[in-house]
Amino acid sequence: MTGTDGEDTTMAAAIDARFGHVNITSHDWRRLAAFYTDIFGCRLVPPERDIRGPVLDSATGLTDAHLTGAHLRLPGLGDSGPTLEIFSYEALADAPAPRVDRAGLGHLAFAVPDVPAALEAVLAGRGGRVGEIVTTSTADG
Repeated sequence: MTGTDGEDTTMAAAIDARFGHVNITSHDWRRLAAFYTDIFGCRLVPPERDIRGPVLDSATGLTDAHLTGAHLRLPGLGDSGPTLEIFSYEALADAPAPRVDRAGLGHLAFAVPDVPAALEAVLAGRGGRVGEIVTTSTADG
């Protein structure tokens, strides 16, 4: 692959890495987990988390943090595939409403055979919608 200046941008991995999980912080982790299990077929990976104490404070940079949540196995990637980690903190900081043009997680993408039907299921499951369904082409398909 080449960059805009013609430089080769293909890189060897700096470390031996394999994708593990993505974390989402939610007001209600159980409700969000139910959405992903009911709509997309994710599976709960025990145990549920209920974590507090010095190790969590050290890992998060917070004081007296307390979180609860779980990991969900993503569909189609087997029993050792990556997970979606959904947490709720006992004290949750206020944040502006999410927007696609704000730094941070923009979206999660699931490959589905019927996008309009999947959108209907997402909306029926109390999921949200941003924009319209569009079809695009890229050099790699």
